Amino acid sequence: MEVSDPIVSAMRSLGPVLDRKLPYIYGTVRRPGPVYRKMPSHEDLTVAEPDLPKRFDRWLNADGESGANFAQQVWLPAEALVPDPKEAWLNKLSDPIPEFLQSGRFAPRSSGDVASSNTASVLGTMATRVGYSLLKTFLFEGRRYGVSTKFEVIPTDRLRPIQGSDFHGFRIPEDIDFPFAIVRQPGAMLMSYDSGSKKATPKQRAPYRSAIKLTGKQAFFRGKLYYETVDGLWLSDRDASRLDPVRKMPAWGTNGEKWIDINVTKQTLALYEGKKAVYATLVSTGEAGLSDPANSTATKRGIYRIHTKHVSTTMDSDEVGEEFELRDVPYVQYFESNYALHGAYWHDRFGIPKSHGCINLAPEDARRIFFWTEPTVPAGWHGALLPLKGTLLFVHP
Repeated sequence: MEVSDPIVSAMRSLGPVLDRKLPYIYGTVRRPGPVYRKMPSHEDLTVAEPDLPKRFDRWLNADGESGANFAQQVWLPAEALVPDPKEAWLNKLSDPIPEFLQSGRFAPRSSGDVASSNTASVLGTMATRVGYSLLKTFLFEGRRYGVSTKFEVIPTDRLRPIQGSDFHGFRIPEDIDFPFAIVRQPGAMLMSYDSGSKKATPKQRAPYRSAIKLTGKQAFFRGKLYYETVDGLWLSDRDASRLDPVRKMPAWGTNGEKWIDINVTKQTLALYEGKKAVYATLVSTGEAGLSDPANSTATKRGIYRIHTKHVSTTMDSDEVGEEFELRDVPYVQYFESNYALHGAYWHDRFGIPKSHGCINLAPEDARRIFFWTEPTVPAGWHGALLPLKGTLLFVHP
């Protein structure tokens, strides 16, 4: 593209923010509606959304995730004050809007991606099961709109704001050192054990997704495996994943390479710099577990290298009953065919098999690992390609 191209000009002030857990603002379609090419006029709204006043009133007064007060901070920078949606709507408040949308101008469109008519205000209708990524949001005549990464104008009241998991892993040894366990089940309990009566008794909760230092000792109580903590309590392997140093260092570690160890059974990932472990976290691999990846959603096991990286890319599925489109999945690192490490903004069940075969990471983990691995993405670039020379992954049971 030429520097003077309207898309390039629009992107100068907008783009991914790479120092936060999610590079864009995300929302999934809650109530499908029109997608606009420009800021809609009153006449445009009357035609495209004739029920808007009644629907907006219901939204303003609804409770929970379907209401106007759910996670409105998602649409704004962290330091911004969140205006009351009802006050904004009643007083028809407006923010400054991007220059390329001022004075009724149409947002720029890439070649081959045009509206049905050059003068049409509406591009189309949102589909269900779609996750949109937004560059910026703003109030316009009392209603909040967002500009998508495709320069669509999206009413945010039709989206469910995505906050993204706040979970992230642990530095080794700064945060904790081997052996330790990461609690992967809500409601997990730390137990005391009386060897005389052979009875295990719940003593206190094990904080969800905390890292707990272990002694290295383990035992079976009534057929269940438990790990001993340094406080003398016991934690079930059904509730937590134990991490230990690699027993037999592979050649790539001995040679001093960076590499990633992924345990599908434990749902864990550990980063190594040669022989030294530097980070560990929980992941979500394919929901089919250890089944055959050729005919299931299991993650493919083996030894691979990261060959392609993207700050974000769209992922979708045409499988019957599993149709979805997720715009700008963040921090994607392909290692084999369509299998990738990537951030997942749409769920918060890391530590549980959940994906369609990829390795899902909490957003902040995905960001940290993206900038740790090879190939390096140069500043200002969106991706990088390095066949056969990227960081090595060992994916195993």
